[in-house]
Order: sequence, then structure tokens, then C-alpha cells
Amino acid sequence: MAVVLLGAALLIVQPQAVSSRPAVSSEGDAAAQPAQKEPFRKNDFRETICPNGTFQQLPQTVIIGVRKGGTRALLEMLSLHPDVAAAESEVHFFDWEEHFRNGLQWYTNQMPFSHPHQITVEKTPAYFTSPEVPERVYSMNRLIKLLLILRDPTERVLSDYTQVFFNHVQKHKSYPSIEELLVKDGELNVNYKAINRSLYYVHMQNWLKYFPLDHIHIVDGDKLIKDPFPEIVKVERFLQLTPQINASNFYFNKTKGFYCLRDSGRDRCLHESKGRAHPKVDPVLLEKLHRYFHEPNQRFFELVGRMFDWH
Repeated sequence: MAVVLLGAALLIVQPQAVSSRPAVSSEGDAAAQPAQKEPFRKNDFRETICPNGTFQQLPQTVIIGVRKGGTRALLEMLSLHPDVAAAESEVHFFDWEEHFRNGLQWYTNQMPFSHPHQITVEKTPAYFTSPEVPERVYSMNRLIKLLLILRDPTERVLSDYTQVFFNHVQKHKSYPSIEELLVKDGELNVNYKAINRSLYYVHMQNWLKYFPLDHIHIVDGDKLIKDPFPEIVKVERFLQLTPQINASNFYFNKTKGFYCLRDSGRDRCLHESKGRAHPKVDPVLLEKLHRYFHEPNQRFFELVGRMFDWH
């Protein structure tokens, strides 16, 4: 490791190890993977240390998804902990080629300045369902701790649609009704992307090729909405953080209809785009969704050895 003093900042130049060996699967067998070209060069990259002792570093924890599962709420709640430094924006390093080509130095530069004792966290919900991401994350750090927050698959589909619908409304663009997207030729349109994103076992299998289950903590997004404190305690424990977040950090906002945060006497809530009402859907169509997800949900429960209270 080389140390260079440049102006008012201290640059630590260190080699970034790149691992190409696949992780051991949760069942103990090495996952068979074809030889892959190393996605990162083994060049040095720099961590800039400021006079106050803070610096930008690669994340030790990544919230990998799922989209509309509650990733923003999870990140904001986790940010209550003094030993957590969170990236404000979704970085999309591992799933956007134009970002990934920039390399680890670019990725490091997107991270917040943190103290040595802090854990750096970034969240990009699209990571979970992007096929190439698990290998790329593993190549950066095979020991990284991953957070995955999931909701009832049907509810997630409706939230997914609601977000896209309102995005179009804000741009004064038209968008099909939920029924038009969910139904094709009188049957459930299983090619609708929002449905695919809710097939959790499919995407989880890809991650388990590289990371054992004890590297991935699954947050129950439905419980996080109803009673966030117990879920955050589990996250603190998984990240080996000293318990610092208390029940008093959460309060239910009756106007918004969900929990907000109280930090050092300052109240803050998620953006108004969160917690939007879902469109009304024909009960018969909802039942079709529930039936469609039943078998995939069971496969997911078996895969992770845990049950969730989903339809």
C-alpha cells in the first residue's frame, strides 16, 4: 500500500483484489460456473482521505432489492445508526454497462465520505433481478453482506405498476390500465415485467450461485411497513452493529398512513411518492395473481428455509 500526500488530502493507493473463484453454495457444493473474463482490472485505485479523517470507500453492504419492496425506507431507517454512511442515490454500478465500464474508482467516488468505523451502504433495487450482477458483486468482494427486502409478490406488482403509471402522469403521457397489462387474450400476462420481478426464487437462485445464505439477510417488507423497529433490530444484528436504533425513532404518521422517522428531535418522512394508493383491481384478477404466485412462493420458501405471510 502506498501513501501519497496531495494538497490538503491524503491519497491511499491500494490494490483491489479480484476473485474469480465461485462461492460455495448453501448446500456445500461449489457452484459450477464457466470461466469468466475478470470484470475488474487489478490496478490500484485511490481512496481520498480528507483532513477530518473521512474518506470514500467501497461499500461493505449493498441493498440489492427488490424494486418496490421498501428499499428506500430500509436505507433511511438504517441511516439512523451513527455507524452507517449511506449513498443518497441509486448508483446502478453493477447493472448499467455505461457505469460498470468506469471501474471501481468511479464506483468508489459515488460513495459518501465516512469515518473508518462506519459501514458504507448503497442501494440499487434493480441489482436483484439483473442476471449479471451477482458475479460482478462477488468479483468485487466475496465477503460483502447483502440486504434483500421483499414484499408479498402481488402487492409488489401493484406497487410496480403504480410507480410507472405516476411517472407517466407527471410527464403528461398516457399509460395502459393495470388490467390491460395483466391480461392478454383472456389469460394472465406472465410476460409482464412486473410479474417477472416478483418471481423471487428465480432471481434468488442466481445469487446463491455466488453467495451462501448467511451472506444475505432478507428483510420482511410487509412487516417493515407495519412495525419497522423489530425488522431493523434484525438488520443491526446481521451487520454486527452495536444496537443504537430505538423504537422511539419511529412514529406513525396518520396523514401519510405509514411510519416516519425521528432523529435527534428532527422528524422526517419518505417522499410523497411513497405509500401511494394502488389501483383498484378486479378481485377475480387478483385471485389469478395469487394462484400464479403460489408455487413460485413455495419454491422460494424452500430455497431460503423460511416462510413469509404471502397469499
